[in-house]
Parts: sequence; structure tokens; C-alpha cells
Amino acid sequence: MSSVMKYINRIARCYALFRNGKLKIKGLNVYQHSYILKICQNPGVSQDQLSRLLYIHKSNVTRQLALLEQNGYIKRIQNDKDRRILQVYPTEKAYEAYPKIKSASAEWGELLLSDFSEQDIDFLFGMLEKMTEKAVQIAEKEIEKDQGSCEK
Repeated sequence: MSSVMKYINRIARCYALFRNGKLKIKGLNVYQHSYILKICQNPGVSQDQLSRLLYIHKSNVTRQLALLEQNGYIKRIQNDKDRRILQVYPTEKAYEAYPKIKSASAEWGELLLSDFSEQDIDFLFGMLEKMTEKAVQIAEKEIEKDQGSCEK
């Protein structure tokens, strides 16, 4: 069986090129688009929660959020009850970028699926959903192992 990841990674890289061509948003790179989407959908999300929502390591999330804050897309505010928790809020600049990112994502999906029948699309989504569920199970186990090693 050929590696499914070869195809998934190629699609992801092509999508990044597509977004880069479509979205010329100052101070925002293609890798930060998913952050903008999640933060606008979940204002006040903590950095840890965002890490879990995106399945990205906490240190990478911290670095990207620092850049987004520096470029005026987000604000990080300490939680009143627990000063160790930083909550992330979108700025007006993030809310302005949000519909552009959503639109580019929808357009990409339409372009990719334009030659597929409804039946093919339903089948594909079913398979992708199963793969995603499996990937999440595996990732959750890795996250638990990582957190367990930090507590020792």
C-alpha cells in the first residue's frame, strides 16, 4: 500500500501555495491562518486549549502567537483566576482577515471537488472522517504520554 501521507502532505502544500497566492494579508503567513480561524471562533481560548484544538505543540503555538500579537492580530491576557493561563483574543485586524481566510478555504474545497460526483464526495468525506478520528485517537495518546513525562 502506498503511503497515504504522501498524498495528504502534497494536498496540504498545494493548499498553502493556493492560500499564499489568494491571501496577501500583511503580517500574516499561511501557517497562521488556522490560528486566526480558531481564535476568532473561540475568543478567550487559552494557549493550552488552542494547542489541543490545532494539534500543534505548545512551544510552536507560543511562538506563532507571539508573532500574531506583534503584528496586531491577537491580544494575550492573563486569566484573572489563574495568572499562569494566557487567554487569546482576536483583534479587529483578525476579524477582518477571518472571512478572507474562510472564503479561500471554501474556494479551495470547491476547486478540489469540482470533478467528483455527490456519491464520490460523500464516500470521500466518510473515509476522511474515519481517518481523522483515528489520527485524533493516536495524537491524544501521544499528548497524554508527553504530559505524563513532564509530570515525573
